Amino acid sequence: MRGAVSGPDPAARPAELSTAAVFKTWWPLASSWLLMGAELPAIGAAVARLPEPVAHLAAFGIVFAFALLVEAPIIMMLAASTALCRDRESTARLRGFNHRTALGLTAIHALLAFTPLYDWVVVWAVSPPADVVEPARLGLMIMTPWTWAIADRRFHQGILIRFGRARAVGLGTLVRVIATVAVLVLTSRLGLSGIAVAATGLTVGVCVEMVFARFAVASILRERLLPAAPDAVPLTTGRLLAFYVPLAITPFLNLVSQPLGTACVARMPDAVRCLAAWPVVIGLVFMSRCVGIAFNEVVVSHAGDPGARRALDRFAACLAAVTVGILALFPATPLARWWFEGVQGLEPDLAALAQGALWFAVLLPGLTVAHSLYQGLLVHAGRTRGVTESVLLFLAVFGAILYAGVVAERYNGLVVSMTAFTAGSAVQAVWLWWRARAVQPPLAAAPASS
Repeated sequence: MRGAVSGPDPAARPAELSTAAVFKTWWPLASSWLLMGAELPAIGAAVARLPEPVAHLAAFGIVFAFALLVEAPIIMMLAASTALCRDRESTARLRGFNHRTALGLTAIHALLAFTPLYDWVVVWAVSPPADVVEPARLGLMIMTPWTWAIADRRFHQGILIRFGRARAVGLGTLVRVIATVAVLVLTSRLGLSGIAVAATGLTVGVCVEMVFARFAVASILRERLLPAAPDAVPLTTGRLLAFYVPLAITPFLNLVSQPLGTACVARMPDAVRCLAAWPVVIGLVFMSRCVGIAFNEVVVSHAGDPGARRALDRFAACLAAVTVGILALFPATPLARWWFEGVQGLEPDLAALAQGALWFAVLLPGLTVAHSLYQGLLVHAGRTRGVTESVLLFLAVFGAILYAGVVAERYNGLVVSMTAFTAGSAVQAVWLWWRARAVQPPLAAAPASS
């Protein structure tokens, strides 16, 4: 399905893409992702200050991993909406597809939370300590609306990005984080359990952001979307599936790593403490990676501009160097102790455990930028199969290292999991680079398409 993807508004594009123009598109999206990244540390800090923090932090790590896994097929709706919502017909087709997919995934989430499938799937897969099982079940129940809200807001955010209103995406995420923090404070004072506080705050925040995105995109749906041109190739169900299914499989495979990592950590030495530190470490690493994740939609939007390759490469190199350097400062300086003990409220022994694991994750932000660059080029060209292949390679390396750690029964689960993430991500980046080589030259010089 080559040539089907275009940027937000061809009439508004510069003659030659500059690094400044890339930054202008990137920073609102990066701000949005940073604010989302701040959510997990805020939730971890709240739970760490409530009764039984170790059990409830471990439970939240399990709940979040499975909630992400269920919603994974809809995550790439942001890229799909950015690329495909060209006219009223295409937008209506994608909206209907989004609603049907979200409904099915929400049903799966509810079955996992409210039926014996919880014991047969979640408990069997993770084998959590006994005092973590019921809190995790409660958290999964509370987060039932999560998948629908994620699907709806990502569809509408893609339209905002396509039509040059990326700032509204960042503003919506700011509203979300404010709502999340407000709910965390309120529910903590009401005496709810740690997992109830975490799951309620996360769910309410996402629902608020969904409503904001709907309001922000209303004027575009009324005024900017036009009927398709008479000679336009229609977005049939077959073409939509050919474009989206490889993208949907990709985050699903990628996010399998979350419950897989949790399950393996639970089977390694010092399981309860490692599970408690797991979501806190993942939260900090995600904050360092999220600005690189935001770069994906920037590449999809601008890859067809003249001079795009030079500008995107320069920006990616700078972004990778800065994010790796910032994350490396934490384990190398007292920043880690300040963050894990002071901000996150961990006990000193858990903070030391988390700090040691960070050393094995410092390259992840730079690798994430590389993923976004080459994945964005492939998505723009409609060659989404290469993205799926890269994630399969990631999972193969990730799973092999985790398996070796479980069999050895000697190593810290956090260290093994961070090592597995980094090694798998490096292999994924190399594969994406290899697959994107064939599409880079024409994209760098191609005029903006519509």
